[in-house]
Parts: sequence; structure tokens; C-alpha cells
Amino acid sequence: MHFDLPDLRLLAAIAATGSLSKAAATFPVAVSAASNRLRLFEQRCGLSLFTRRADGMQLTPAGRLVLEAARGVLGEARKLQDTLHELAGQRRITLHLAASTVTNSTLLPAVLGPFLADYPEVDLQLVEHKSVDVLRVVLADECEIGVYDGNLISDGLVSLPFRTERLVLLVPADHPLAGREQLRLIDALGFAFVCLPGERAMQRFVEELAMNLAMPLKVRVRAPSFEAIAQLVAQHAGIAIVPETAALRAEQELAVRWVALEERWATLELRVCFRGWERLSSHGRQLVSFLAEQ
Repeated sequence: MHFDLPDLRLLAAIAATGSLSKAAATFPVAVSAASNRLRLFEQRCGLSLFTRRADGMQLTPAGRLVLEAARGVLGEARKLQDTLHELAGQRRITLHLAASTVTNSTLLPAVLGPFLADYPEVDLQLVEHKSVDVLRVVLADECEIGVYDGNLISDGLVSLPFRTERLVLLVPADHPLAGREQLRLIDALGFAFVCLPGERAMQRFVEELAMNLAMPLKVRVRAPSFEAIAQLVAQHAGIAIVPETAALRAEQELAVRWVALEERWATLELRVCFRGWERLSSHGRQLVSFLAEQ
């Protein structure tokens, strides 16, 4: 049976206004044209969708069922239209992604380029939080998607694997700790540290760990990035805790060495989280699928 979207829009408009003339005015078309379109639609359906009364028009039981299905079709048509506009660059889409310092600084920049190239209509806002706060902002709908440390409980969220990363100790190549294969944080706290700014999520985490050991970090200098930290470590300004990804890169370019941390918290099983598949925007679903494939 043939029908088109104007048939369904007319049906919805009559149901909303209770009047053929008022519905016709919303298109706008002549009342006679609207009446003819409705009559032909009912004939093709083999159904009477409205009862005609002196005070207006009222859906029949069959009409109520057809209207429910029609609204679903119209909703999907609007989604398709929005998607076509987005893909044609007529509408900008902003996605908010919350993640930890390690994820934002080392992992996401390395993988997001292909996604952004495939979807030029998307503007991506990266928001940095501690993992526990990533879960909080996603639960609160402040960010659509998050990447967090999978050691945390993620009640109320869907969680998918992303990457595994480790935190390691970065030291000058001739440092007393450079020959160690692994050590615990407490073994390093007697030395001066090169750190991220104090407001960065990872830095707050590391300084809290040191405080819990009753040995606050000896912060000699703070630098804005892991690359800058590695430069300062190579120049003997101090030692540092950095992601293994950044340490491996620094070891190839600078006179530094990295030492494994024999700590449970140093291994980060990173996961992607979101409220629910049906709650994601169409572009949000594409981003989640992309990250999960990484």
C-alpha cells in the first residue's frame, strides 16, 4: 500500500487540532485538497480513521493505532533529515567526551584523527576529569561519553573496553633508579619531581597517593605536558610519573629511562562509558563504536 509523508503529517495535524480546516491551515493547503488527500488515504488503507462530527473530527480506534505508527515514521524521517543536513555540513554537531589526563594527553590525540576526518561536521570537546568524576559527569548527562579507569564501579552506565595503559617512573639515564626493573612509589619519594600543574586530574591523583604514604611529593617544577616533563627530566630537573606511551616516546629521543611501578593503581584498564545505546546521538554511537574498535 502506498502512502507518503504528507499523508502522515495531515493525519497527525487533524488528530492534534480536531479539525480538518485547522489542519489544512498548518500546511497550508485548501480544505478541499486536504479532505481529498485524507479520503484517498483512507481508501488505500481500507479503514475509516476519523469520525466526522459537527464539533470536529475524532480518531477511530483504528485511527489511533495508525496515528501511533505514523508518529514513529515521522520521527525517523526527521532524524534522517537531520543526519543528511549534518553530513552536508549544514549543521554542526558538538560531542562532549570526558576522559582522564592520561587518555586526553596520550591516547585520544593518536586515534581521533580518522574519526574527525570521516565526520567533518563534528566538533569534539575533550573535558579532563579524574576517572571517578568522568563517571559522575556521564551519569549526570553533562558529557555524552567518557573514558575512565575500569577498576572503578560503573553502576548505571554501559561500559566497553578501550585500551590498557601503565603509569611508569621516568628518570635521567644516569639516575640511581635507572637500573631498577621495577619499584614502588615510596622508593622514589625521596627525590625531587617534575610534575604537571596541580589542577590536572592525574597530578591530583599522584599527589594524593604520596600524601597517603605520609611523604608529600617534592615538587621542583611543574610543566604543561608530558613532552615538556620528559625534556626537564633529561636535563636532571627531577624524576616524573608519566604514561608508558609517553615514556617510550621520550626514551627514543632523550637521555631518559623508564622504570615500571609495582603498584596496582599503575595499570589502567581504560573503558568507554555512556548512559545507554538508545540515549546516544547518531554521531555519539559512531564515536563509541570507533573507540571500542581501537
